[in-house]
Amino acid sequence: LSPITPVPLPAGALPQVEIVTASLGSGGALLEGLENKVAGLVVAAFGVGHVPASWCSRLEALASAMPVVLASRIGTGRVLTSTYGFPGSESDLLARGLIGAGALDPYKARLLLAAHLAAGTPRPEIAKAFLDNS
Repeated sequence: LSPITPVPLPAGALPQVEIVTASLGSGGALLEGLENKVAGLVVAAFGVGHVPASWCSRLEALASAMPVVLASRIGTGRVLTSTYGFPGSESDLLARGLIGAGALDPYKARLLLAAHLAAGTPRPEIAKAFLDNS
């Protein structure tokens, strides 16, 4: 894990970034309406970056409206990038526009995303920051 590059923050509150945790049988109701409530989202996914297939279209829509970061909820290990290809797998979600958190857990990913949003970092550079720090 590389050291995280410092992000200069403006004074004031950080933008609202929420964490939504995947769980067995979840239909994704907590994902509804978030584009009007938060500036960014972190998905705490199963294992190496998987969510229920029922979440896929909603996450894709959210990723088109805001940065959505895919992290593993297990706390160790990294989100993979191209191992599995089923709906809700890490490669499927990354192809839908989510940003892989690499080895960052959901809590660290949330802080990094909020810092970049507060600093006004453009979306491509946010994705690069996660790639560089994973």
